[in-house]
Amino acid sequence: MAKNYPAFVNATNAVTKILEKIKIAATPDRFTQDYLATELGFPGGGARAFIPLAKKLGLLGSDGTPTDLYKQFRNTNSATSKSAMAKAIKNAYSDVYARNEYAHSLSRADFEGLIVEMTGLEKGNATVKAIAGTFEALKGFAEFKNIEAEEPLISTDKGTADFSHNGEFSDVRLGLSYTINLVLPKTDDVSVFNAIFRSLRENLLRK
Repeated sequence: MAKNYPAFVNATNAVTKILEKIKIAATPDRFTQDYLATELGFPGGGARAFIPLAKKLGLLGSDGTPTDLYKQFRNTNSATSKSAMAKAIKNAYSDVYARNEYAHSLSRADFEGLIVEMTGLEKGNATVKAIAGTFEALKGFAEFKNIEAEEPLISTDKGTADFSHNGEFSDVRLGLSYTINLVLPKTDDVSVFNAIFRSLRENLLRK
């Protein structure tokens, strides 16, 4: 069975150029290969892999429709744009962040070492280099300071609930609750799921 490697494109230099064009171009109704070639000016075969990557990032829906995260990335406010890309990276590389929640702070060599560990590929493998190159290109548009480690894994909805204090429910009712939606990475590595659910239990499910 084919392994599910972390997101990557072989034409890593194209990632930076396409993202720069996205920031200044109008948002399309659907981001298609024709739009990529005609409007953004990337007709080459290597650039076509950007669309599947953008879907993994959560910038595009399954039908190519730009998401709210895509629009936030285009925001002229630098902090908003960079935070949106940080969220997108954690969407696409949730399996990597399950191994190391500070993956974005690793050096290129250490990040490649993590990918070698995860994939079983040999050091210097072209796929390892492409994964690291893609991650580095995306990281150049991101700022992670205000991004929670669990953010790509959950979404919350308002409702009603009691808050507790020191393990006992107080008399105060604040009217808040959360619906937790897990987006699990595609991987055969059980340790990835163990890490996700352990973090969920320790950070969200304790009274």
